Amino acid sequence: MTPELILPHDGVLPVFSARPVWCGRASTVIGDATLGAQAWLGDHSVIRADGNRVTIGERFWLGHRSTVHIATHTYPTEVGDRVTVGRNAVVHACTVGSDVVIEDDVIVLDGARVEDGVLIEAGATVFPRAHLATGFAYAGSPAKPVRPVSGPEIAERAERLREASGDLPPAPPADEPLPEPSVFVARTARLRGRIALGAGSTILFSCDLQAEVGPIVVGANTNIQDNSVIRTRGEGVVLGRDTTIGHNVRLSDCRIGARSLIGIGCVVAPGTVVADDVLLAAGATTDPGQLLEGGHLWGGRPARILGPLDADKRTMMARVVEGYVAHGRAYREAQDAAP
Repeated sequence: MTPELILPHDGVLPVFSARPVWCGRASTVIGDATLGAQAWLGDHSVIRADGNRVTIGERFWLGHRSTVHIATHTYPTEVGDRVTVGRNAVVHACTVGSDVVIEDDVIVLDGARVEDGVLIEAGATVFPRAHLATGFAYAGSPAKPVRPVSGPEIAERAERLREASGDLPPAPPADEPLPEPSVFVARTARLRGRIALGAGSTILFSCDLQAEVGPIVVGANTNIQDNSVIRTRGEGVVLGRDTTIGHNVRLSDCRIGARSLIGIGCVVAPGTVVADDVLLAAGATTDPGQLLEGGHLWGGRPARILGPLDADKRTMMARVVEGYVAHGRAYREAQDAAP
């Protein structure tokens, strides 16, 4: 069994040391990724090694709608043996040891180092460059040690997580998008309803956009990254131009301004208005109807101002947008050439 979609990046294809045990619907592996024996990839799971490498050991389990990614030219992602990742989790540009359990809705961020024999409990956020020492369970945002944990308990939690995974229910058929040539829509993304995609926009792998009531409007050069979900049950969602929606973000009936970045795993509540030039830090949430004023870094649960949006952050955000416009061009070519 192989993933539903395998694509090269810069001419490099993934390497599997043995055929995976299971590859779910819309599972995707891209670029310079190496996977050990007995891998299990859930529905809509994404492993994306574009701009750096991903190295994964044996008996890796990646739950439904979970994402493994790198930081281009900065951090690879390295994962040991017997690692279990739950549903809707993100393992991003970090190092993870062996015999580790990463439960549902966990975010592990750039430069973090997770030693062997660690349990990260559901909903936790491991901050950039954090160090999680062996033999502990971690919880919260930022993730902190809450108690010692033994090898047998880690093995039991891994087994429990796998047993609870179950198949995702079948999805209703997606609409066939008819974007202009400068737009990239991944084959494994699902789009339904009134959706307008601006020039140069990028809808990445296993994204789910459902305009059930109001429309979804995506601005020019805006990118929506893997496994993000956008739903409208009211007025709709509008995303400004030159904006980034990170991996595994959840948006519903909100407005996001231009030149903004919504970080990995954020949940933006209905009625939220995000002004232009906002950086919402990974793992943050908003309250319904909250206004995020422009020119600031916001973070927390619920989000609050953490500081000004300085020149370095603005430059980083612009580079992300430029990078994803380029990714879109490359992925259009690779996807068109894929069987």
